[in-house]
This record gives sequence, structure tokens and C-alpha cells, in this order.
Amino acid sequence: MKKTVLALALAAAMVGSLTACGGGSKTESTAAPTEAQTAAAESKEAESKEAESKEAESAEAPTEAAASGGYELALVTDLGTIDDKSFNQGAWEGLKKYAEENGISYKYYQPQEGTTDSYLETIGLAIEGGAKLVVCPGFLFEEPIYMAQDKYPDVHFILLDGEPHDASYTYKTNDNVMPILFQEDQAGFLAGYAAVKDGYTKLGFMGGMAVPAVIRYGYGFVQGAEYAAVEDGVTGIEIIYNYTGAFAATPEAQSMAASWYQNGTQVVFGCGGAVGNSVMAAAQEKGAKVIGVDVDQSSESDTVITSAMKLLSNSVYDGVKDFYDGSFPGGKTSVFTVANSGVGLPMETSKFEKFNQEQYDAIYKKLADGEITLIQFSEDNNDPTKDLTELANTKVTFVE
Repeated sequence: MKKTVLALALAAAMVGSLTACGGGSKTESTAAPTEAQTAAAESKEAESKEAESKEAESAEAPTEAAASGGYELALVTDLGTIDDKSFNQGAWEGLKKYAEENGISYKYYQPQEGTTDSYLETIGLAIEGGAKLVVCPGFLFEEPIYMAQDKYPDVHFILLDGEPHDASYTYKTNDNVMPILFQEDQAGFLAGYAAVKDGYTKLGFMGGMAVPAVIRYGYGFVQGAEYAAVEDGVTGIEIIYNYTGAFAATPEAQSMAASWYQNGTQVVFGCGGAVGNSVMAAAQEKGAKVIGVDVDQSSESDTVITSAMKLLSNSVYDGVKDFYDGSFPGGKTSVFTVANSGVGLPMETSKFEKFNQEQYDAIYKKLADGEITLIQFSEDNNDPTKDLTELANTKVTFVE
């Protein structure tokens, strides 16, 4: 099942990426600040318009630090932009933060195409540019990193949200690769818990493709809602639950979300890439609410009350720090959870009316301390009504 769903997810994501983004190469480079750079700041500002027009074609001129040894830290984006409010931006912020705190030169590279060959070629450009550590955000890099780990044994890689495998899904992780996965069910749990604590009783979960990460989000969401309901003695919690089968924003997904809202659903967890945009559009039309996914999506719509987040910046920062500390955890998959601040809710931007920081910290601690055990989905099943059979206060309606 793992091979099948990931293969489908890869195909869907590739199509979505190619549709949403055009070609063209884009880079940004930064080195540790120097007096020369400070002195040149006003001059660069005067040339900003010209630089912006050339940004898609060329990188900034190398600084003295970069010219001597290249850019030690590199990020290779997917086809999204560096400020995509998603994986690229989250990863970049973590890398940039560590680099600037420690005076290390850094740069990002953007592939021209969303293909394995293009990703591998761009990784090669980063290494030619002096990269000692390359960060690659997203499961589309699983095959490129599988090849790069052997081709560049002296370079280290951080792979976000994936594990290296070849085209036939044979998995292998060398000591120079740190794959990072996230405990999505814990993030989903926090979102479901917060929603019920905030007074919502009619919830929805609209996932994209039923890949493991999406299923985990959904199962956690249901269990979080149930936990809060039992804790507060609230009965009659209802959750309507569906996988759209894709990660795209579609009229069909928007129509389904609108019908849910029309029938009384108060808040929907939009969990599946651009599927969330369809949910937001429906919520905007119906005056309803949305829970975002993966990153803080509060800036995308006023309808978003919170987001079940993978704290991408934290995970990349920690991985880069481990590399420079000489304790790089390569050769095995690192899982980021509540225990190492890998997932959570963005409380500073959340729009809760009742649920507060003190309650959040308390439930977060319970999860981190292992006081709460979450039920996982069984093999070849993505229907929570078949696995979560002991729900006392919550009714789940699974829509095929």
C-alpha cells in the first residue's frame, strides 16, 4: 500500500506543481554580514529595481566570504517560490536563521522543471557552488536524494517529509542523509481538541489523497475532538469525513465543502494541499471557518482559525545545528513530534474565542509526556469508523 499511495501522490503532486508554476531558474544568496556589505547596502537599494528584473535569471554577485569558499549551506526548492508560505519558506527560514546566527554563507537554488533529473541537476549546482549541506523540502526529492547520496558521498543532505528511494520504491538512507518525517496525527489531535474546546460541535475533515500523512492528520483530528468532548462532558460531536482523491483546488471540492457548511458544519479541516483553498473559498461564501494544514495559513484567509502545523523551520534549524556540532543523525529517519517541538498550532495567530494558551500548553505537555496514546490506521484502511471504534461522544460520518 505504501508504494501505491506514494506513487499516486507523487504523480498528482508533480502535475499540480507543473500546472501552478512555470519554468525559469531563480536563486538567492547570502553570506555572513561584512563591513563591505553594510557599506554597499545603499548602493544596492538604488539598484533594486534592476536587480528584481534580473532575479529570475541570475544570482546576486558573490560576496568576499562566498567567493573564497562558496556557499556552505544550500536549499533546493521545489517549483514553488521561496516565500510560498509552505515547505520552501519554512525550510528556508530555519536554514537562514542558523546561518545568520553563526556567520555561515547560504543560498537557495530553484530547479527549472519538476522532474527528478532537474532536481538532481540543481543539487549538483548547489554542490558546485560550495555547499556542504543541502536541504531539500518535500517528498518529490525522495528519488533525487536516493541518487545524490551515492553521487556526492562527502556532502550531507536534509530531506523534509520523505525518505530516499529509487523508482521501484527500494528504500536506502546513507549516513550522509537525514530524512525528516512528522507526527501528523499529533498536529491533527491538537487541532481537533482546540476546535471542540473553542465550542465547535459540528466539524468536517476534507483530506486530499488518502496517503499516510493525510490519514494520520485525519485520525488525530477525530481523536482530539473526542478527547476534548469527553474531558468537558460534551456529547453530540459530529464529524463529516472525506478524501477528495487529489491535492488540487477543484470546483467539486469547493461545492462539497459548501454543502457541508450549508448543512450545519461549523469548521472544516482542509487537509490536502490546494484542497484547503477550495475549503477556504466555500467558507468565505458561507461565513464559516477553516483549519489550515502543514504551515500557518492564517494569512491566506480570514476564515482560518488555526492550522495543524509541521514546524519546518525548527526541524531544519536542528538538523543544520547537528551537522555543525558533529552529531548529524544520518542513516536513519528523524521523526519530529510534540516531544521535540516538531508539530503544533500557531497560537499567536489563531482566532480562538475560548481556547487559550494555558489550555494549549497543558494538552501539548500531555502529548509530549506520553500520557495520550493515539490509535493508528490499520493496513489497507483509511476509514476512521473502522479503526476508531470506541468513540463515546463523537460520531464520524465517512463519505466515500
